[in-house]
Formats: sequence, structure tokens, C-alpha cells
Amino acid sequence: MSRAQLALRVSDLEASIAFYSKLFGTEPAKRREGYANFAVIEPPLKLVLIEGEPGEETRLDHLGVEVESTEQVNAAATRLKDAGLAAFEENDTSCCYALQDKVWVHGPGKEPWEVYVVKADADTLGRSAGPDATGEGCCTGQGTEETPTATGCACGR
Repeated sequence: MSRAQLALRVSDLEASIAFYSKLFGTEPAKRREGYANFAVIEPPLKLVLIEGEPGEETRLDHLGVEVESTEQVNAAATRLKDAGLAAFEENDTSCCYALQDKVWVHGPGKEPWEVYVVKADADTLGRSAGPDATGEGCCTGQGTEETPTATGCACGR
């Protein structure tokens, strides 16, 4: 089953968890320091909450499509490249407390999209190099595993 992903950077993680638990009628599937995600069955959605700076308004971090296998990620990468979209592939990357294979593209408004598969759980928030390979990555924005910032995921600038 594929599902859409919406990753939000929130200033009050606990209040956001409480709100989205009520909105979707389910508790987070994963909670870590500065991070939570919901595996919503209906509508099929992976909602990711990443703690940002206190007092900041909630904003889009990145969008995605979660798929079931690396083969589906590879097929998406091929399809996107064949369609003329600039795609950036990452394999065995640690991002959002998970080991993932993924491919990144930008929408017309420069919004970052990833097609990804979760291969295993990870102990750290991790980072993804993102679609521009600058080292500013998913979840942290600054290329470090210890300090999440509000600068955005991958290309959330």
C-alpha cells in the first residue's frame, strides 16, 4: 500500500501530537525526541511532525509518497527521470529515525517531494542529503544529526 506523506515542522510537538491524535483518531506510530509520525489508515497518510523553533508557526517541511519496496522507489526514479524531472536518489540513508531508500524531486513551487521506502528503524533522527545534495538534509536542515532546526527539509528553503 502506498500512501501520501505530509511532514510538518511544528513549534509545540506535544500540542501537535494531541491535536492530530484527535483529528485522525489514532496515536503516533513512532515517537522520538523532537519527532513523531502517524500511520493514518483512513485516509492513507503518513503524517510526520518535526519539532522546530519555539513560537514559529507550523510550516511545510516536505511531502512524500511512502512505498513498500526499493524496487518501487527505483521504478519511481526511472519514471520521474523519463518525464524530464531532475531527480536525486539516495540509498541506505538514515532520515527521520528510519533507514530508507528514496528519490527526491521539486514541484513547480520548489516544494520538495520524496518517494521512499522504510527499510528499518534507526536510533537517531538522521539526515538526508535531499534533492540538491548540498548536505542540508531531511529532518535537520543543517546536516547534523543532533540539532534539528527550522530551516527545512532537504530543500525546504
